[in-house]
Amino acid sequence: MSAKFIWNELVTPDQQVSGEFFSKLFGWERNVVHVGAHGAYTLFQEDGKDVAGMMNPATDYSRSRPPFWAAYIEVDDVDRYVAKVEELGGTIIAPPEDIPNVGRVCMIADPKGAPVCLITPVPPPSE
Repeated sequence: MSAKFIWNELVTPDQQVSGEFFSKLFGWERNVVHVGAHGAYTLFQEDGKDVAGMMNPATDYSRSRPPFWAAYIEVDDVDRYVAKVEELGGTIIAPPEDIPNVGRVCMIADPKGAPVCLITPVPPPSE
Protein backbone atom coordinates (compact mmCIF):
# COMPACT_ATOMS: atom_id res chain seq x y z
CA MET A 1 0.00 0.00 0.00
CA SER A 2 1.24 3.45 -0.76
CA ALA A 3 1.12 6.19 1.84
CA LYS A 4 -1.28 9.03 1.04
CA PHE A 5 -2.83 12.02 2.77
CA ILE A 6 -6.47 11.24 3.61
CA TRP A 7 -7.70 13.60 6.37
CA ASN A 8 -7.16 17.00 7.91
CA GLU A 9 -8.10 17.92 11.45
CA LEU A 10 -8.09 21.22 13.30
CA VAL A 11 -6.81 21.00 16.89
CA THR A 12 -8.13 23.96 18.88
CA PRO A 13 -9.16 24.71 22.47
CA ASP A 14 -12.17 26.70 21.18
CA GLN A 15 -14.21 24.60 18.78
CA GLN A 16 -17.09 27.10 18.91
CA VAL A 17 -15.11 30.07 17.55
CA SER A 18 -13.01 28.06 15.09
CA GLY A 19 -16.04 26.06 13.95
CA GLU A 20 -18.08 29.19 13.26
CA PHE A 21 -15.18 30.73 11.33
CA PHE A 22 -14.57 27.78 9.00
CA SER A 23 -18.29 27.07 8.60
CA LYS A 24 -18.93 30.63 7.47
CA LEU A 25 -15.78 30.78 5.34
CA PHE A 26 -16.42 27.54 3.42
CA GLY A 27 -20.13 26.93 3.94
CA TRP A 28 -19.45 23.75 5.91
CA GLU A 29 -22.04 22.24 8.21
CA ARG A 30 -20.91 20.97 11.62
CA ASN A 31 -21.81 17.62 13.16
CA VAL A 32 -20.61 17.39 16.77
CA VAL A 33 -20.12 13.94 18.27
CA HIS A 34 -18.87 13.07 21.75
CA VAL A 35 -15.79 10.84 21.91
CA GLY A 36 -15.46 9.99 25.58
CA ALA A 37 -12.38 11.32 27.35
CA HIS A 38 -11.42 13.49 24.38
CA GLY A 39 -14.69 15.46 24.65
CA ALA A 40 -16.42 16.76 21.55
CA TYR A 41 -15.27 16.01 18.02
CA THR A 42 -16.64 18.08 15.18
CA LEU A 43 -17.03 16.75 11.67
CA PHE A 44 -17.05 19.48 9.05
CA GLN A 45 -19.39 18.42 6.25
CA GLU A 46 -20.19 19.60 2.77
CA ASP A 47 -23.32 18.26 1.07
CA GLY A 48 -23.58 15.66 3.85
CA LYS A 49 -20.03 14.36 3.23
CA ASP A 50 -17.29 14.57 5.89
CA VAL A 51 -14.49 16.85 4.64
CA ALA A 52 -12.43 17.53 7.79
CA GLY A 53 -12.48 17.23 11.56
CA MET A 54 -11.91 19.37 14.62
CA MET A 55 -10.93 18.35 18.14
CA ASN A 56 -9.75 19.67 21.48
CA PRO A 57 -6.04 19.46 22.29
CA ALA A 58 -5.56 15.97 23.76
CA THR A 59 -1.80 15.64 24.32
CA ASP A 60 0.89 17.68 26.06
CA TYR A 61 2.22 18.47 22.57
CA SER A 62 -1.08 19.87 21.29
CA ARG A 63 -1.85 21.75 24.51
CA SER A 64 1.53 23.52 24.37
CA ARG A 65 0.95 25.00 20.89
CA PRO A 66 -1.42 27.44 19.28
CA PRO A 67 -4.28 25.87 17.30
CA PHE A 68 -3.09 23.99 14.22
CA TRP A 69 -4.27 21.79 11.37
CA ALA A 70 -3.01 18.18 11.54
CA ALA A 71 -2.70 16.11 8.38
CA TYR A 72 -3.23 12.34 8.38
CA ILE A 73 -1.31 9.93 6.15
CA GLU A 74 -2.86 6.49 5.62
CA VAL A 75 -0.42 3.60 6.01
CA ASP A 76 -0.95 -0.15 6.07
CA ASP A 77 0.55 -0.68 9.56
CA VAL A 78 1.03 2.27 11.94
CA ASP A 79 3.18 0.23 14.33
CA ARG A 80 5.59 -0.80 11.56
CA TYR A 81 6.10 2.83 10.54
CA VAL A 82 6.47 4.02 14.14
CA ALA A 83 9.23 1.45 14.64
CA LYS A 84 11.22 3.23 11.90
CA VAL A 85 10.63 6.83 13.01
CA GLU A 86 13.40 7.14 15.62
CA GLU A 87 15.79 5.09 13.48
CA LEU A 88 15.37 7.77 10.79
CA GLY A 89 15.91 10.66 13.23
CA GLY A 90 12.26 11.51 13.90
CA THR A 91 10.30 11.58 17.14
CA ILE A 92 7.09 9.99 18.32
CA ILE A 93 4.84 12.75 19.63
CA ALA A 94 1.83 10.57 20.49
CA PRO A 95 2.23 6.78 20.45
CA PRO A 96 -0.16 4.58 18.49
CA GLU A 97 -3.64 4.21 19.93
CA ASP A 98 -6.81 2.59 18.68
CA ILE A 99 -9.73 4.93 18.06
CA PRO A 100 -12.99 2.93 17.89
CA ASN A 101 -14.60 2.93 14.44
CA VAL A 102 -11.73 5.04 13.07
CA GLY A 103 -8.45 3.12 13.21
CA ARG A 104 -5.01 3.05 14.77
CA VAL A 105 -3.41 6.51 14.89
CA CYS A 106 -0.28 8.25 16.14
CA MET A 107 1.55 11.55 15.69
CA ILE A 108 5.20 11.73 14.68
CA ALA A 109 7.63 14.45 13.65
CA ASP A 110 10.43 14.47 11.13
CA PRO A 111 14.01 15.34 12.23
CA LYS A 112 13.24 19.07 11.90
CA GLY A 113 10.07 18.82 14.01
CA ALA A 114 7.37 18.90 11.31
CA PRO A 115 4.44 16.92 12.75
CA VAL A 116 2.12 14.56 10.89
CA CYS A 117 -0.36 11.90 11.96
CA LEU A 118 -0.28 8.33 10.68
CA ILE A 119 -3.43 6.23 10.49
CA THR A 120 -4.35 2.67 9.62
CA PRO A 121 -8.12 3.01 9.17
CA VAL A 122 -10.51 0.30 10.26
CA PRO A 123 -11.81 -1.56 7.22
CA PRO A 124 -15.20 -0.39 6.02
CA PRO A 125 -18.06 -2.65 7.08
CA SER A 126 -18.85 -5.32 4.54
CA GLU A 127 -22.31 -5.10 3.09
